[in-house]
Amino acid sequence: MEIATRICVDEKICFGKPVICGTRVPVDLILGQLAGGMTYEDVIREYDIVREDIFAALDYAAKVLSGEEIKIPV
Repeated sequence: MEIATRICVDEKICFGKPVICGTRVPVDLILGQLAGGMTYEDVIREYDIVREDIFAALDYAAKVLSGEEIKIPV
């Protein structure tokens, strides 16, 4: 099931984690590799995805985080 542009979930693929549609590449893996210093080109080569998939992963993460509410104890 597509939950965002180019992002799908299926309980039979990666335990239902969000992945790039048509692959088994989890969104969190892409984000982690970028955070670890890999370039877009490195990620594209390593995981056989396209640039638009990276943008979709970043967009999905931004939207998820924008809805997050952190409660700080007083």
